[in-house]
Amino acid sequence: MVGSGPSNTRLALLAGGLLVALLAGFGLGRIGAGDGRTVGVQATAPAGGMSSQGGPASATDGHQHPSGTGPHTHPGDTGPALVAGTTVSAGGYTLEPVYRGQLTGATADYTFRIVGTDRQPVTRFVTVHEKPLHMIVVGRDLAGYQHLHPVMAPDGTWTVALKLARAGGYRIYADFTLTGADGAPVPLVLGVDHVVPGAHTPVALPAAKPQTTVGPFTVSMEGTATVGVTAPMTFRVSREDATGPAPLEPYLGAYGHLVVVREGDLGYVHVHPEPELVDGAVKFWLTAPSAGRYRAFFDFQVAGEVHTAEYTMDIG
Repeated sequence: MVGSGPSNTRLALLAGGLLVALLAGFGLGRIGAGDGRTVGVQATAPAGGMSSQGGPASATDGHQHPSGTGPHTHPGDTGPALVAGTTVSAGGYTLEPVYRGQLTGATADYTFRIVGTDRQPVTRFVTVHEKPLHMIVVGRDLAGYQHLHPVMAPDGTWTVALKLARAGGYRIYADFTLTGADGAPVPLVLGVDHVVPGAHTPVALPAAKPQTTVGPFTVSMEGTATVGVTAPMTFRVSREDATGPAPLEPYLGAYGHLVVVREGDLGYVHVHPEPELVDGAVKFWLTAPSAGRYRAFFDFQVAGEVHTAEYTMDIG
């Protein structure tokens, strides 16, 4: 038929153009759907395989030692991995305070959230020592220690009444545990600076001594902290007007709690307790991450009242 060749060519070109346009549109649609920001697309899980919602569970400290265990080492028992709380973000999570300062002597609501890499607040935590989150406050001169327990609202906002009597800089730690993708507990400590404006004179650390007094109690610290070695540290509490050890009571699921903070960078060191008293004393296992000076805070309870014994530790 006359003219059929050119017509067929034009039809072929038109069909090819339509096919290219369709393929281009499909490709653009794939690119748009793959940027992670479209409605209904699940966000990438944070590092460690955990979502911001965590997982329901209950756990104790994962690094327990039976009575009679001697000083020893573990893989990774040296170096910066043993220190936490020096950064506001770790393991794919970030500590986000609403305010980072307050007036001297005033009681203020300290409010914060823990958010994942998807920018959503975490709302599910593992209960450790009877609480889903422990908040530690200490001055940059290692004075003014407080151990607090904020309350979480359904939207993941934590709040606690905080009073700071002295001006100066402080470090606030959020110590909590989430559930990993394999179901194992994953402990984290995040730290953030907090400022109370005004004239400030740092308090010099007391000399290192193995014994201190708090109220009517004398508390003795026994043991030698050694860099890179998991060694026992024992705390024995006695009362001035009585003989024998003081009748310690469980506090937050243990007979004592120990927080150790390194001078300078305010690195927070995890310390693990024995679940039961050992010869009437509280026994912990401490691995010193480096040489230097540290401040140790030992919380214990007698007759329903919590006391804190403080020590300076020079670790060579």
